[in-house]
Amino acid sequence: MTDSAETPVEVTPPVLDLGYARLDLDRAGRTGDPEVVYGAGKSAAQVVELVGRLHDAHPDRTVLATRLSDEAIDAVRRDIPSAEVDDVARACTVGEATTTQGLVTVVSAGTSDAQVAREAALTARVFGAGVDVVNDVGVAGLHRVLTVRERIDAADCLIVVAGMEGALPSVVGGLTGVPLVAVPTSVGYGASFGGLAALLGMLNSCAPGVTVVNIDNGFGAGVFAARVARNAR
Repeated sequence: MTDSAETPVEVTPPVLDLGYARLDLDRAGRTGDPEVVYGAGKSAAQVVELVGRLHDAHPDRTVLATRLSDEAIDAVRRDIPSAEVDDVARACTVGEATTTQGLVTVVSAGTSDAQVAREAALTARVFGAGVDVVNDVGVAGLHRVLTVRERIDAADCLIVVAGMEGALPSVVGGLTGVPLVAVPTSVGYGASFGGLAALLGMLNSCAPGVTVVNIDNGFGAGVFAARVARNAR
């Protein structure tokens, strides 16, 4: 006979309505990865609350917030002492690091691409891949790419970040058969049109197998590459 006085099991709702945002708490169950806070356009207080709520919902996972303003970075440092802030990527993480599977190698053309490259690397780590970072190997000094070919070939997925004319992914794609996602950045002089020249160059790559994300989208590239690397292992 069933005891009608049994304590009901509390079920976490799939969506947490905060008024200004509706947090998707079921995303990890659907996709394997929890929701990420996109900080642009959000107040510092909203970023702090969203990060805290996600951490409460997923205490066993790393919470990531990207594109943080100076005010949000200051608030996270003040109000969430356990948070780790990456000032270059303008992002923060809270919670235990995820066990990694596979290897993502982030290859950037120049130091001016550092913010996007760091966002991509941090995202790939949070989404469960090991990460290697190769900086400043743009095509203006082509020999630099050749010196890191072993590191490129060792990856399960590559993220290649470049501005200007966006040629580096084509060069790397011609040297290896490792899956590659290219990230155009808004770095460049006037006729680069805020990264449009790099984007079009990458979309028209002669090298086969080059996948392209939107301008400055290190986050999107990091998620894609981590999932490729995890499944490769």
